[in-house]
Amino acid sequence: MINLDYASHTPVDGIVLAEFCRVEREFGGNALAAHGLGKSAAAEMERATAGIAALIGVKPEEIIYTSGASEANNLAIKGIARAYGYRGKHILSTCLEHPSVSGTLVFLQEAGYEIELLKILPNGKIDLVHLKSAIRPDTILLCVSAVDSELGAVQDLEEIYDLLLSHPNCHIHVDAAQAMGKIPVAIKAASTLCFSPHKFHGLGGFGVLVKRAGVVLEPLIHGGGSAYGGATGVGGAGGLGKNSLYRAGTPSPAMSAACFKALQIALDEIDSRLETVKNLRQYVLDGIAALNLNRCRSGDESGKIRINSPAGGSPYILNLSIKGVKGTDTQASLDSKGIAVSVKSACSTDRAPSRPVFAITGDKKNALESWRVSFSHLTTIQELDVLLSSLI
Repeated sequence: MINLDYASHTPVDGIVLAEFCRVEREFGGNALAAHGLGKSAAAEMERATAGIAALIGVKPEEIIYTSGASEANNLAIKGIARAYGYRGKHILSTCLEHPSVSGTLVFLQEAGYEIELLKILPNGKIDLVHLKSAIRPDTILLCVSAVDSELGAVQDLEEIYDLLLSHPNCHIHVDAAQAMGKIPVAIKAASTLCFSPHKFHGLGGFGVLVKRAGVVLEPLIHGGGSAYGGATGVGGAGGLGKNSLYRAGTPSPAMSAACFKALQIALDEIDSRLETVKNLRQYVLDGIAALNLNRCRSGDESGKIRINSPAGGSPYILNLSIKGVKGTDTQASLDSKGIAVSVKSACSTDRAPSRPVFAITGDKKNALESWRVSFSHLTTIQELDVLLSSLI
C-alpha cells in the first residue's frame, strides 16, 4: 500500500520506538509513588519534559501531557472558556479548524457562548481586517490552527499576536498538530498550543499541551494526585504535582521520552525534510499540469484536476479535486489501486462539502470533489508516479 495520507498519521521511527521500550523496561514504577521506583520514574519523566521544553522554548512547568491533540484542544478551549467566562462569552475561530476544535466550539455554543467565525482570504489566511473589527471587550479566546489539515494554509501567528496585544482579555489557542516538527512555529504567540508526536513519526495516543504561565484552565479530567507535566511535588514525583490541577491520570515516562526523541529528530532534520517534501509536492504539481494540458488539447474538460491548496501553504499537504468526481469516489478508486489518500480530516465522518475548500473557492461542488494528498520525507518519486498514472 502506498501511503499518501501522512497528515493523518506517520509511522513511528525505529529510534523513537526503541527509546520507548528502553524507558518502559528500565523505569517501571509509578512516577507519583513516594518509593524509590516512583522517584526514579519521576526523574526520567522530568528529564524528558525538560528536553521537550528546551526544544520548543518554553518552561517545563508549562507542559501538560494528554492522550492526543484532540484532548488537548478540548482541555484548552473548554478550560479557558470556563475559567474566563466571567469576562465574556465571545469566542473567535475559523472554518479551517480540526473537528476537535469545531466540535468543542459547538458544545460551548450550546452552553451559551457566542462563537463567531472569521473570514478567510483566497490564500487561506485569516482576514486580519475582519479580525480587528470582530474582536470585542468580551472576547476571551481566539482558536486558530497554525496549519490547517485540509488545505495546508499557514497562518501568520505573529501578526495575529501583535494585533491582539491591545486586547489582553483575549487568549490565543493554537492547534499546531500539522505544523510542529514540520515548519517553524511561533510559539510565543500562543496562550495555549498543542501538538501530537504521531504527526512527526512519534507514537500515537499521546499529546502535548503548552499552557503559558499565568493562564488558568478548568480541567476536563478530575481525580487522583497525578498529572502529565512538570511543576512542584506530589509524593515521589518531584516535578509532576502542580499540573494535576489540569490533567489527572497516571504519568507515562516512556511516552514522554518517546515524544522527546521524536521531536528532537524532527527538529534536527526539519530543513532537510522540508526541502525533500517541497520537491515531492512540485513533482506532483508538474505531473498534474501535464495531465490537465492533455485534457485541454483533447477538448475534454471533464476529469480536469484542480489545485485547492494555496501556493504559500505547507508543502506537506496538497488538496485537489477532479471535475465531475466526488472526493469520496476518488478516494475509494485510489484505495482499490493500493494508494491511500484522504477526504477532509481523518477525524471527519460526514459527507458534507469541505468547509475550508468552500471557504476559499466559493464552489460547493468543487468542495464535494476535493481530496487530500499528504507527504512525508519517506515518500518516493516512484510512489508519486503510481499516483499520477492512476489519475490518468
